[in-house]
Amino acid sequence: ARIRACTLCPLCEGRQHAVPGEGSRDARMMLVGEGPGAQEDREGRPFVGAAGQLLDKMLASIGLSREEVYIANVVKCRPPGNRTPYPRECEACLPYLRWQVKLIHPALIVCLGSVAARAIIDPQARITRLHGQFVERKGYVLTGTFHPAALLREEHLKRDAWEDLKAIRRRLE
Repeated sequence: ARIRACTLCPLCEGRQHAVPGEGSRDARMMLVGEGPGAQEDREGRPFVGAAGQLLDKMLASIGLSREEVYIANVVKCRPPGNRTPYPRECEACLPYLRWQVKLIHPALIVCLGSVAARAIIDPQARITRLHGQFVERKGYVLTGTFHPAALLREEHLKRDAWEDLKAIRRRLE
């Protein structure tokens, strides 16, 4: 309810729906993307468009379903024109994301793309360098891989993403 009523940054002005996140409260893995796209803004749910369909397939490839994980975004409202969220917009939403992490307390947090990796792992992170590596911070294991939308645009990244997924599966086991 707090996320849906939030007015901490200008992104609230153009939203149809805030997109808090969804999934299991008992999830062992939390996936964090950049922010809602057009379809997500219409439905108020994360990763429901083409990138979400690919994410579902990625999860299935390692024996998981959407219902077994928790899916969130750094920013909870769609940036205009699907642009990258500005740092101040990310900062405004970070307390909500931290709260979600504390509530879910996942064994593993997977950053989907550079925006999430910069917000969670390292402000200088580049997903092309960071992907597939695991770090521990404040009692959480963190990693990153390519955002499903990037995989739809750049097919050559899928091999690296598959290796990342296999490493994620091993880490969860």
